[in-house]
Amino acid sequence: MRKTSFLLCLWLLIFGIYVRAEENKKTVQQPNILVILVDDLGYGDLSSYGAKDLQTPNIDSLMDAGVRFDQFYANCPVCSPTRAALLSGRYPDLVGVPGVIRTHPADSWGYLDPKAKMLPEQLKSAGYHNALIGKWHLGLESPNTPTERGFDFFHGFLGDMMDDYYNHRRHGKHYMRRNRDPIHPVGHATDLFSQWASDYILEQEDQQKPFFLYLAYNAPHTPIQPPDAWYQRVKARESNITDRRAKLVALIEHMDYGIGTVIEALQVSNQLEETLIIFTSDNGGQLNVGAHCGPFRGGKQDMYEGGIIVPACAVWPGVIEPGGRSDQLLMTMDIYPTLCEVAGKPISTQVEGQSFLSTLRGEKSPQQTRDMVWVRREGNMRYQGRDYYAFRRGNWKLVQNSPFTPYELYNIEKDPQETTDLSKDNPGIHRMLVRGLMDHIQEAGRVNWQKP
Repeated sequence: MRKTSFLLCLWLLIFGIYVRAEENKKTVQQPNILVILVDDLGYGDLSSYGAKDLQTPNIDSLMDAGVRFDQFYANCPVCSPTRAALLSGRYPDLVGVPGVIRTHPADSWGYLDPKAKMLPEQLKSAGYHNALIGKWHLGLESPNTPTERGFDFFHGFLGDMMDDYYNHRRHGKHYMRRNRDPIHPVGHATDLFSQWASDYILEQEDQQKPFFLYLAYNAPHTPIQPPDAWYQRVKARESNITDRRAKLVALIEHMDYGIGTVIEALQVSNQLEETLIIFTSDNGGQLNVGAHCGPFRGGKQDMYEGGIIVPACAVWPGVIEPGGRSDQLLMTMDIYPTLCEVAGKPISTQVEGQSFLSTLRGEKSPQQTRDMVWVRREGNMRYQGRDYYAFRRGNWKLVQNSPFTPYELYNIEKDPQETTDLSKDNPGIHRMLVRGLMDHIQEAGRVNWQKP
C-alpha cells in the first residue's frame, strides 16, 4: 500500500511537471512573423486613412484586427535607407545606406555594411526559417544578396525599381532571382509576389520551425502600371477621377487584393492565429503620380511629414486587442528589436531601434525621450551628391528639404502641416537641434557608404 502511494505521488509529481512545462511552452511559444512592406504608399492612400476614391478592404481589415499606429515614421523619404533600417535596427547611414542603391555606381548612394547584423540572422539563431519574397534593394552582388545576409529563401527582385511590371527589367538588366538563380517568371510583379508568398506560407504548415516572412512589394512605386481590368474598374466606379489618379488607385487596389490572398493562405493553412503581422510603407507617396499623403505637407523625397509618416498596423491574434489605436512615436528601425524580443532573442549588436512589444501587448508604453533623425544622400543636379536632413526632439522638428537651404523649425504638435517656420523666433531651440544633428553626422561620418 505504501509502495502504491509512493508511485502514485511520483506519477502525480511527474504529471504536474509535464503540465507546467506545456503551459510554459504555450506561454513563450514563438509566433510566425509576417512583415509586409509596400513601396511609396502615402498616408492618405488607404480607405481606412480617409481615401474616398479608393477601396482597400484587406489592408483595412488588418487595421481593424489589431493596433493601428498613427505616428509611425519611415526612416527615410526614399527606399533603400528605410529597408536598411528595418533589417538592421539602425539609422541607415550608420550601416552605410544614406541613399538609394542603384545599378550604376555613379548614381548609387549606399553600400550595406557587411558587418551589420541583420534581422534574419538574429531570428535564425532563435530557431526561425527566414524568407524574403519581393523587393530587396540593398545590393546587387555578393556579399550583399539576401541569402548571404541571413535569409534562408529568396524569391524576388534584387534591384531598385522595375521599368515594367511585366518584363521585370531595370536599365535592361534582369534582377529576378530564386535564391541565387536567375528566373524569368511571366506575369505582373504584384501577382507574382503575392503568389510566391502564399506558396511559401502553405509550405510552412507542417514545418516544425516558426517562420519569418518579409514580403516586400514594389507596388505602388512607379511606373504606375496596374492591370488594365483593375484600371477600367476604377474608371467605371469613380466618375470624377483623373486618369492619373485612377491608375494609382488601381495599382493600390490590385496590391490590396494580393495581400488578401496572402492572408487567406494563412487562414487555410491554420497559421493565422499563430502569426504576428506588421504592415507599413517604406516612405510617403509620390505626389506627381497622384498620391495623397493625408493632411501633411510634402511627399516622397521630402523631409516634411508627408514624405516620412506612413500607414502602419500590427495584428497578433490572442495578444493584440482588435480595433486599437496608438499614437506612440515609432520608426521603421523599431521593428527589429521588437521582433527579436518577440522571438526571445537577446540582441547581440548595437541598435538605435526601440522595441514596442509592450504596446502590442496592450501595456503602458514607456515614455520616449529619444531624438529622431532622418537623412538622405542623392545625386542629380537637385542634390549634387549631398545629404539633407530632418531632426526631431520632443515636439520640435528641424527640417532641411534640400542640401542648399537653411534649416527650418516647426512645432509638430501645434503645426503638423509645417506651415510656420519658427527658427527666427526660437534661436536657442534651433541651435540645440542643430547641435544634436551634428552629433549624429559625426557618428555617421565614420561609416563607409561606398563599395570598397
